Amino acid sequence: MLKRIFDIISSGILILLISPLLIPLMILLRLTGEGKVFYVQQRIGKDGKSFGLLKFATMLENSPNLPGGDVTMGKDPRVLPVGRVLRKTKINELPQLLNIFRGEISVVGPRPLTPKTFGFYSKKIQNEIKVLKPGLTGIGSIVFRDEESILANSSKPHLQCYEEDITPYKGELEVWYKNHRSFGLDLLLIFLTIWVIFFPNSKIYEQLFKNLPKRQMEKF
Repeated sequence: MLKRIFDIISSGILILLISPLLIPLMILLRLTGEGKVFYVQQRIGKDGKSFGLLKFATMLENSPNLPGGDVTMGKDPRVLPVGRVLRKTKINELPQLLNIFRGEISVVGPRPLTPKTFGFYSKKIQNEIKVLKPGLTGIGSIVFRDEESILANSSKPHLQCYEEDITPYKGELEVWYKNHRSFGLDLLLIFLTIWVIFFPNSKIYEQLFKNLPKRQMEKF
């Protein structure tokens, strides 16, 4: 109940505070690219139920049917010019405050994935994660904040890299959150989310959380 109250109050206040930014940004998106403002993508939510995740439109509308599918990598040609800036600063995620206010996601939780990428998790990990409401941010999102760069620099095809190299460790991180979740941890993860936006190369989370699952690949 405390988590839900926090979600409603924080998302409501932020929506009001950033509305002066959102309105001109919506106009800019309308006048550039393909003229789309929002993009709704089906994601897996609590109890495995699908919901529409809101984002600012940063990619070609037909992106899911183009090479790359559900996974975006660095310098992806499907990303629109304005979209590159929005994705780098994570501004494209701001419409998800509405998802939080409506109760589809929380401020902190496992990152909601598409049905295809969620399917990359083992059945055991899927069952562990889907009992939680997904979040705008979380430990998986913090550790893999540079996910697109990892995919772009991998020698493997990006879907193979995502499934074999990223998904197993990200799944372990999300299960770690499930086993340690508390309101205090949520507040700390919110702080870390802001921290890594300003200091993207920081790995301060490794000092704060000594019991995180061990990395499986040093390049992460």
